[in-house]
Amino acid sequence: MRGNEDCADVTLKFIAHALDNGAFHHAEHVRVAFDLLRKHDFIDAASIYAKGLRRIAADAGAPQKFNLTMTYAFMSLIAERMLLDPSGDFDGFVAANTDLMSKDVLAKWYGNDRLQTEAARSIFLLPAMA
Repeated sequence: MRGNEDCADVTLKFIAHALDNGAFHHAEHVRVAFDLLRKHDFIDAASIYAKGLRRIAADAGAPQKFNLTMTYAFMSLIAERMLLDPSGDFDGFVAANTDLMSKDVLAKWYGNDRLQTEAARSIFLLPAMA
């Protein structure tokens, strides 16, 4: 169960704003999202996650990098996958959902252009209709 212990450690640092911004990569995003969703309902987990990411972007001097659409869509995708595999083990979850480890996982639903808009950064956008 080491994977879940690592989740808790990273999540505590995330919530305390004690992470090294340069070391918070996509894998850590997935780890924190997973842990928050294990501990909170979706609305609370997504709010904590969004506020933390917005602060990380601001602290890094790049507030424009925060993207609400990407954040909420990614959290929703992880939450849905967790419902399909409620084992609660992070390492097993990642092994069963390797696509989540790709930064481009949302491309299936969102075109890159839509995700890079100012609107996508500030409000949650639904995927564009085909």
